Amino acid sequence: MIRLVPFAAEDFSELIHWIDNEQLMHKWAGSLFSFPLTEKSLDWYVNNTNMPGKSDAYVFRVTDDEGQSIGHISLGGISWKNRSGRITRVFISKDQMGKGYCKLMVQAVCIIAFRELDLHRLSLGVYEDNAAALKCYQAVGFIQEGLHRDVFLFEENYWSMIEMGLLQHEWKALQQK
Repeated sequence: MIRLVPFAAEDFSELIHWIDNEQLMHKWAGSLFSFPLTEKSLDWYVNNTNMPGKSDAYVFRVTDDEGQSIGHISLGGISWKNRSGRITRVFISKDQMGKGYCKLMVQAVCIIAFRELDLHRLSLGVYEDNAAALKCYQAVGFIQEGLHRDVFLFEENYWSMIEMGLLQHEWKALQQK
């Protein structure tokens, strides 16, 4: 079991420690941040988040049963008019990878998005070379909707991004099984 806890200033140093190289940072956040992460940049990142009914983003620290931090995930880009949002910045600490936490984290965000916030649609993007994440998102029910070719340039190599989506009624049908 896991818990999603609002990501706060006291969590910054842990995430900064986890994101210890530029490539990893870009895999986690694209071009949103400059490497290295700083407390100042993370302070901006959480500004005006996690306020029910007001925020367009929810940012979480993920913990296990014993309260140990295992990862990070956010639900952002919320459009209340269109009842849509986007799962972003999914990260699992290196020592917790391969234990099934990604699926639990994404499922927990789906519960928030579809049950608590009553969103109609969730989307996400995953770089095409991240086979483990792609498999995780498909296991939750996300469907590949497209491919953004060569969207990010890092060290003279382009990365392409797979776009995925899940609708509320699709998610509810999967919960019935």
